[in-house]
Amino acid sequence: MTIQILLLLAGLALLIISAEGLVGGATSLARRFNISDLTIGLTVVAFGTSAPELVVNLIASSSDHQDIVFGNILGSNNFNLYIILGIAGLILPLKVHISTVWREIPMSLVALVIFFFMVNIPSAGGGRMLGRTDGLILLALFVSFQYYIFHQIKNLEREPSEHKNPGPLYRTIGFIVLGLAGLVIGGRLVVTNAVFIAKAMGVSEKVIGLTIIAAGTSLPELATSLVAAFRKNPDIAVGNVVGSNIFNILLIGGLVSVVRPVAYNPVFNTDFYILAAGTVLLFITMFTSQRHKLDRWEAGLLLAVYVGYTTWLIMKEV
Repeated sequence: MTIQILLLLAGLALLIISAEGLVGGATSLARRFNISDLTIGLTVVAFGTSAPELVVNLIASSSDHQDIVFGNILGSNNFNLYIILGIAGLILPLKVHISTVWREIPMSLVALVIFFFMVNIPSAGGGRMLGRTDGLILLALFVSFQYYIFHQIKNLEREPSEHKNPGPLYRTIGFIVLGLAGLVIGGRLVVTNAVFIAKAMGVSEKVIGLTIIAAGTSLPELATSLVAAFRKNPDIAVGNVVGSNIFNILLIGGLVSVVRPVAYNPVFNTDFYILAAGTVLLFITMFTSQRHKLDRWEAGLLLAVYVGYTTWLIMKEV
C-alpha cells in the first residue's frame, strides 16, 4: 500500500508540472499564430487533457468493466464542471468569451442530451446499450464540432500581437508534446494506484468510476485550468473544461462504443441529471451579477453542489 501511495503522489506531481508546460506552450502557440486562447483551450489543451479518460475507458471496456466506462465519462464531466470551474473561479473570477456563452456551453448540453437518449432507448434485444451505430454518430458529431472550431479559427481577426516574441517554435512544440505526455503518464499513475487502494478498501466499481477514477482522470484538466487561472488566462481555464466535456462525450464515448458496444446501467441517469443541471446553472450564471462572468460566489455554489452530490452518492452506497 505504501508503494501505491508514493506512486499516486508522484503522478500528482507529474500532472502539475506537465500542466504548467502545456499551458505555457499552448499560450505561446496561440500568440505566435494570432489564435485565440479560447480556441487553443477547446482543441489542443482539451484533447491532451482528455487522453487519460480515453485510455482508461478503452481498457475498462475491453476488460468488461462497463460501469467504469459510464462512471468515468459522467463523473469526469461533473468533476470538470463543478470542481474545476468552482476552484478556478474562486482563484480568479472567470470572464467568459461570448462564444462560449452562446455556443460552446449549449453545444455541451446538446451533446449530453443526445448521449442520454442513445443509452436510454432500448436496443433490439431489449437492453440498454451504447452500440457501434451510436458511436459512429457521436464521432460524426465530434468531427462537426472540430469543423466548427477550425471555422472559428479561420474567421478570427488577425491583429498585431501585443505580446513579446514567444521564442523558438521547436521549444513551444516541445513544451506542448512533453506536457501532453506527462499528463497522460501522470494521470495513468494516479488512476492505477487509486483503483488499487480503493479496491483494497472494498469500494464498488460504480463508486470507483464516479469518484476516484473520474477525479483521477480529471486531474489534468484541474491542473491545467488552475495554472491558467493563476496566470489570469480565463479563456483557457473555461475553454479547457467545456471542450473536455464535449470531447469526453463525443470522442471518448464514440471511440469506446465503436471498439466494443457498452451495456448501460440506468442507475447512471441520476448522474446525467446532475450534469445537465450543472450545465444549465453555468449558463444561467453568465447573466447574473456581471454578464459573461463566473463570480466567486457562483464558483462557490458549484463546489457546494458537488460536495452535496458526492456525499449523497457515498451515503447511498453505504
